[in-house]
Amino acid sequence: TRRGILAAAGGGLLAAPAIAQTARFPERPIEIVVGFIAGGGTDLDARSYGRALEQRLGGTVVISNRPGAGGELALGAVARARPDGHTLGTTNMPSFVTIPIERQAQFKLDDFAPIANLVTDPSAITAHAEGPFQSLADAIERARAEPDRVTYASPGVGTDDHLQLVLLQEAAGVRLNHVVFQGDPQLRTALLGRQVDLIGLNLGAVTATPQNMRMLSQGGPRRSRFRPEVPTLRELGFPVEMASERGVVAPAGTPPAILARLREATEDIARDPEFVRALEGRFTEPAFEPGEAWFARLRRDEARYKELWRRTPWAQR
Repeated sequence: TRRGILAAAGGGLLAAPAIAQTARFPERPIEIVVGFIAGGGTDLDARSYGRALEQRLGGTVVISNRPGAGGELALGAVARARPDGHTLGTTNMPSFVTIPIERQAQFKLDDFAPIANLVTDPSAITAHAEGPFQSLADAIERARAEPDRVTYASPGVGTDDHLQLVLLQEAAGVRLNHVVFQGDPQLRTALLGRQVDLIGLNLGAVTATPQNMRMLSQGGPRRSRFRPEVPTLRELGFPVEMASERGVVAPAGTPPAILARLREATEDIARDPEFVRALEGRFTEPAFEPGEAWFARLRRDEARYKELWRRTPWAQR
């Protein structure tokens, strides 16, 4: 009918700008903002992803490290960026949802459009290989006898490594002295220099450079194929699971056509054997989860962490 023809023509006219915009994308380098220093697990994953994204989109991808406040500074910058697909951000669970719970943050979950989750890496508790702690039981026994004397370092309040400690303290009925360093290299240096007793650092990061380090436990749901000798916290009698999940987001309001192109490229990257080998070479598990399904799960996680905050405010622990 004449009406149907006119409606179809109108729809085509409305779609034309979006198609043209997508065809031009990217028009300039894509920046991936990372909330931690160079050389850590999140940074290395972002660089592998960035190289693969360049191959699929035909543009340039640059990594921008903006460490601070457990990743809040970087995520705040992404939330405020122009929503045109040229600024992306890496996310780290659980701090991605816990930071806005514990304080007035520079971002909230609704400030972002999800692209995908890509990686999971269990939290781990590690001691100096020549230190006094041969097992997690040794550290718990000392903490029980001397509250607040055993030092535990993490990369920030509300990170998976810190919340692992919060949940362990609650389960074991002990208190440790929590101290913060900016990233993985500083944590290793502090432990090897005997400045701290224990560090919370992901299994992949410790396994990559294990010299003079003894991993006492890890927070995955089961033993890791990369470190099968290390028990889980559940095996040791503590109902705690914790891992760093790493994903990619764009600012909310990014045009649907550009978002769809980024999601399509990211799903292709997640299945690329070369990308998978890069993750496994860092002793981390590929864990692709598409955007909308990923954010639906994060909203459920957010509710759980709000309850944890009500029960034991971790900023004070």
